[in-house]
Amino acid sequence: MLALEIIGGIIILIILFVIVTYNNLVKYRLQADDAWSQIDVQLKRRHDLIPNLVETVKGVMKFEKDTLTQIVQARASAVNASNIPDRIKAENDLSSGMSRLMAVWENYPDLKSSKNAQQLQEELVSTENKIAYARGFYNDIVANYNAQLQQFPSNMVASNFHFQLKEFLKVPDQEKEAPEVKF
Repeated sequence: MLALEIIGGIIILIILFVIVTYNNLVKYRLQADDAWSQIDVQLKRRHDLIPNLVETVKGVMKFEKDTLTQIVQARASAVNASNIPDRIKAENDLSSGMSRLMAVWENYPDLKSSKNAQQLQEELVSTENKIAYARGFYNDIVANYNAQLQQFPSNMVASNFHFQLKEFLKVPDQEKEAPEVKF
């Protein structure tokens, strides 16, 4: 009789462990999905601002058509991406184009003196800062989630219920290079 009670207690503890671990994995997965949706909100805001920015600067920045074309194409790719890895690549291309645009912006006094252009630039800089923060938060959540998937004994529950690792957001290679400063 005592042996049955011990076995029953062990079975109950195992069931409770599986339930608690499963619920924690679901919580982390949902937090990662929520963090991605927060990034998505900021990316949507950036996508909405870009056409206004392009219209504002294209008349003044006649010699920067390649940069503007690349931004418009990258925006279209980001908006039309069908999965997260493609979206991440397109958004990285868009960030790269926006960085180039902001760098050449300083060469155009007409833009710097335009109130509309200044306001758009401030909104874009603010949005880019929010995107950077949201990406960092997302990576923190993904790190916690992925750790749970790989640590013993929660990895046994994760593999049985087919939880998948999530991909970190990384800085594109072209942005890792130090900018060239010329005097």
